[in-house]
Amino acid sequence: MQNKTVAETIIALETEALNAWHIGDPDPYLELYSEDFTYFDPVRERRLDGWNKIKELYETVRGTVKMDRFEIINPVVQQSGTMAVLTYNLESYTGDTLFKENCTEVYRLEGDNKWKIIHSHWSLTGAAL
Repeated sequence: MQNKTVAETIIALETEALNAWHIGDPDPYLELYSEDFTYFDPVRERRLDGWNKIKELYETVRGTVKMDRFEIINPVVQQSGTMAVLTYNLESYTGDTLFKENCTEVYRLEGDNKWKIIHSHWSLTGAAL
């Protein structure tokens, strides 16, 4: 079996986390986030700082997110040393309703040789259809 490239690894981690998120399970994302994680959300006025804060936020929505399917569009991973930035467009569908978002995830290779997200930035790209 061939080793995955950094880009393939990071896109696979993100896809796995999104699969769970779209059925209301934030745990795979929480496992990816570093202790010093920071987060910009399109519906929050200020940046959220720290793993404990994002866990607290995600517990308020656990089990409530329900999407039928999603598509990661145009993923790009840019890497330099132990840092990598993943950017992509996300289209999520529930019934006939489409939600479009932009995503930027900053990954860092941690001491245990695992990629962790240190910063996440989400923005809405258009109104739902």
